[in-house]
Amino acid sequence: MSTSAQRNKNLLKKEEELLKSVASRDSLLNFEISESGFLFAYKKQNSQKNAFPKKRELVRFQYQIEDLEQNIIYSFEELGPVTYAIDQEDLLPALREGLRLLKPDDVVVFLFPSYLCYSYQGDGQKIGINQPLRFTIERLPIN
Repeated sequence: MSTSAQRNKNLLKKEEELLKSVASRDSLLNFEISESGFLFAYKKQNSQKNAFPKKRELVRFQYQIEDLEQNIIYSFEELGPVTYAIDQEDLLPALREGLRLLKPDDVVVFLFPSYLCYSYQGDGQKIGINQPLRFTIERLPIN
């Protein structure tokens, strides 16, 4: 068990360094680090104060998943719009964490470590085992 824990700590440290390196090479975005350890940068930001979603609030969003070289794995069109009640439904941890930072109409790029994405399993299709990912999430209006 301690060997497994150490392996996970080493993987996390390696991924954190990789994400910081990827962020530093992106001259178009100014990445910040979250309390949870992922990186994020606003492409479009709503200036309203206190507009972050609250628990149980319904939000609508669309997202795209890319590898760290910005190759699209799943496009906005493939994934389609999603409606989600904050902290009330099962959702990929990366999306759950990211949505808490989005105000209406925000567009944010996230660099997530693998443990918040598909972890040691991958998705069984296009996303590999322990693959850190780049997500672009846009919060849409509720219709």
